[in-house]
Amino acid sequence: MVDCSTVGPAARCTRILADYGATVVKVAPVPGRGVEPVVPPAHAYAAQRYWRRLHLDLRHPDGRDALLALVRVSDVVVESFRPGALDRLRLGYDVLSAANPGVVLCSTSGYGQDGPRAGAAGHDIDYLAVGGYLWASEPRGDGGPPLPGATVADAAAGGMHAALAVMAALLGRAQGGRGTHLDVSVADGVLWLTSLAVDEHLATGTPAGHGSGITSGRYACYACYQAADGAWLAVGAIEPRFFAALCRVLGCEQWSAHQLDDEVQVAMRADFARAFATRSRAEWLERFDTEDACVAPVQSTAEVVADPQFAARGAFVEATVAGAPERTFRQVAPVLAGMVRPRGPVVVPAPATSDAAEVLAEAGLDVTRVAELCRDGVVA
Repeated sequence: MVDCSTVGPAARCTRILADYGATVVKVAPVPGRGVEPVVPPAHAYAAQRYWRRLHLDLRHPDGRDALLALVRVSDVVVESFRPGALDRLRLGYDVLSAANPGVVLCSTSGYGQDGPRAGAAGHDIDYLAVGGYLWASEPRGDGGPPLPGATVADAAAGGMHAALAVMAALLGRAQGGRGTHLDVSVADGVLWLTSLAVDEHLATGTPAGHGSGITSGRYACYACYQAADGAWLAVGAIEPRFFAALCRVLGCEQWSAHQLDDEVQVAMRADFARAFATRSRAEWLERFDTEDACVAPVQSTAEVVADPQFAARGAFVEATVAGAPERTFRQVAPVLAGMVRPRGPVVVPAPATSDAAEVLAEAGLDVTRVAELCRDGVVA
C-alpha cells in the first residue's frame, strides 16, 4: 500500500490498515522541494508504527516514474491532495490503472472530488460544522457550538470511512473485479455520523438536534451529573429497567413511571442532580456496581490510561524508537477486533529515517538507478 497523504483522515486510514497487517509505504515530498513533509512527534498517530518511508519529488518525471514503479507492485494507493491535483501531476487514476489495472486508488478529501466545496481547504472542526455534528451537540454555556475533545471527523468520518471503503474494494476485486477509484469525503462521513438527527429532520421537518431526542439531551435519563467531589458521571439509562434501577439507587423512585414525560423533565433533572451531589463519584460507582443502570465515570486521560478494563484488554503497548532503544514511551495499542495484540515493545521509525533504497529496489528499480535519483534530489 502506497500512502501519499500527510496528516488527517488518510493517515488515520493507513494507520488502521497497517495495524491490521497491511504493508504501508509512506511517500512524502522531498525536503526543500515544494510543500515540506509533516514530521509529527513520536507519539502522534501511534508514531507511524509499521510504516516504511521515503521521499519523492512527484513534480519531476523521474519521481513520477518511481511512484509508478511502487504502484505496479501495490494493491492500494491512498492520497489526500486537493481534487484534481493528481491529474495535474499526471498521476490520476487512469495513469495509475494503466500501470496496475488492479490498483485501488483511495482519494480522501474534505468535501469530495466534486461539488461546490470540492476545492475548499478545511480541518476536523470545519467538517464537523458542515455535516451538522457541532449544531446537534450540546452547546457551551454561552450558547455556541462545542469544541469536541477528539478529532471525530478525521478519525471516524474520514479514516475509518476510508479504511472500510478500501477493504470493501479489495474484497470486490478478489471476487473478479478490477481496481477502482474511491472518492472518500470526510464531510459525507460526518453526515452519516449525524444521521439520527438528519433523518429525524427529513422525516418530520422538525429542526432536530440537541434536545430533540433521547440521546441528544431531551430527557434526564441520558445526561451527565456532577458528584459531590466535583467529578462527573455519565448516565445512559434508556431502557425502562435501567431507568427504574437509576431512580431506585438515587432515591428518586417518584419518577420511575415518568421517564419520557416532557412536562416533568426539568424537575426530574434537578432531583437527579441534587441526588448525585450528595456523594463522591467513587461512592456512586460503588453503589451502582451491582445495578444495571448504565452509569459510568467521565474519565480524564490520566484515568483512562489507568483504567483496569483497558488494562485487561491490553489497550496500551510499550514503544521504542528504532536505533534509540532508550527512547521508550507508551501508546494506544492496535485496536484489533478478535485478533492478538502485539506483545513486547513496538519499534517505531526514527523521524529522519528513510527506506527509499530498499523500497525502490523491491519495486524493481536498479540499485544504480536509485543511487542516481538520490544524488539528483528526486528521491530521499
